[in-house]
This record gives sequence, C-alpha cells and structure tokens, in this order.
Amino acid sequence: MAYTYDDTNIFARILRGEIPNKTVLETDHTLAFHDIAPSAPVHVLVIPKGPYVSFDHFASAASDAEIVDFHRTAASVCTKMGVSLDTGQGFRAITNAGENGVQEVPHYHLHILGGRPMGRMVAK
Repeated sequence: MAYTYDDTNIFARILRGEIPNKTVLETDHTLAFHDIAPSAPVHVLVIPKGPYVSFDHFASAASDAEIVDFHRTAASVCTKMGVSLDTGQGFRAITNAGENGVQEVPHYHLHILGGRPMGRMVAK
C-alpha cells in the first residue's frame, strides 16, 4: 500500500503551530497533548512529528530514533498522567487505521485513555 500523507490534517497543523494544543509532553520526535473531546478522565494523544499516516506506516518507515522516542514518550505520558501500572490502575492504548479502523485524522496517533474502568474493547 502507498501511504499518502495529507499535510493539511489537524495534527500537522498543530505540529506547525497553526492550532494551539494543551501539551502534556514534547520531545524531538514526539508530541503528546490532551484530546479536545476526551472519552475518559485521562485522554491524551501521542503523535510522532514525522508525516506518518498509521501505525503500520510508522512502524515500517520511521527511524529507530523516532520509534524509540515515541514509545518512551508514551510511557512517560502514562506515568505523568497517573495511569501507568507504577502510578495508577492502568490504561488503554488505542490506535485506529483507515476506514475500517475508523481513523478520523490521517496522522498516526496513539490514544492513552484511563482514570476509570474502560469496559470491553470491541462489541461482538
């Protein structure tokens, strides 16, 4: 599959500073910020700064430094937000891809949700 990145998507605009965000953590390769329409008491989006469309695109095309930074930043967000197993009672990490995955923004992002029991993941 060819990955076509749309640099007009809302996350690209946030990364360029055109749209403000409530930053939780920022590194050289990653930005984490509060979701504007949270689905749980803790709802943070973690995005790579590079132009990646989905998890599979990121995992196959990002540099080792980007991949490590992204995952370490996501772990730090869990700790900082008090949902990691070291600091809280757990969380859910979700990423959606494409039409069947109901991806709303065509920029790879990881949702970190917590602060309450999350219920079943997928209804039958």
